[in-house]
Amino acid sequence: MSIPNTFCLPFETEPSMEEKEYEKAHLAIIFDRYKDRVTTFPKEKGWISESLYMYHGFWHLSGGVYSIETMMALQETFKAHSTDIYLCTLPKSGTTWMKALMFALVNRTRNPKDVLVSLFHFTNKLRDKSRGIMTFEEAFEMFSNGVMPYGPHWDHVKGYYNASLEHPTRILFLIYENMEKDTMNNVKRLAEFLGCPFTKKEEAEGAVEDIVKICSFKNLKEVNKHGNWRDDVPNHTFFRKGKVGDWSNHLTTEMSHILDQIVKEKFEGLDISF
Repeated sequence: MSIPNTFCLPFETEPSMEEKEYEKAHLAIIFDRYKDRVTTFPKEKGWISESLYMYHGFWHLSGGVYSIETMMALQETFKAHSTDIYLCTLPKSGTTWMKALMFALVNRTRNPKDVLVSLFHFTNKLRDKSRGIMTFEEAFEMFSNGVMPYGPHWDHVKGYYNASLEHPTRILFLIYENMEKDTMNNVKRLAEFLGCPFTKKEEAEGAVEDIVKICSFKNLKEVNKHGNWRDDVPNHTFFRKGKVGDWSNHLTTEMSHILDQIVKEKFEGLDISF
């Protein structure tokens, strides 16, 4: 089975100084190990970082915690367990919301146009000032050509969609728009998939509603006003509007038609709609 490399966020708190020093030293070893190989890969201008590198059909950052070097190291050394849970999304596709829902469920006792707009705003929040502001036209051209962190978007979506059909008990395929439209039923579906379904008593007592409320975009945005996810990456950068359809305020009619045509071609024959 071939599925795309993925932007995976662990359920973590901000690391301690000792953990940061260990991470820094460990990353230095990894970067040195793979630096010669990385220089041979196809390269394009990056969104946040200076460059993106193509590896196994997908674009990756270089020189960071979530990078092409750490991806190669993981593929060579990582051993998964049957009880592991992975949240696999492209950046700015509802990752933080889904992360909160999964954590709350386990511990209780996605439209391409919106992804483009959200990623565009996120990029300019983190982009080094020396590189200047990315224009929306520039972002649109790169996105349309599939050049984005962990993209192309359509190959990522299609890869996991097909994998979910092959392994329905191991991979749950969810679309952000559907999650927002019918949050309650999708949260119950997610709980069943994670092996912790709601009991009739929990449903009667409003447990589903409580988790949906706790993990709402409004609440997550409020509790993440302060603090940093990592150095120089404030928590609030992960939250903007969380609304489906905001793309209409950014894309021209021509841009919208171009993306519609790309999506139609890429997802032909698949039961995927936004």
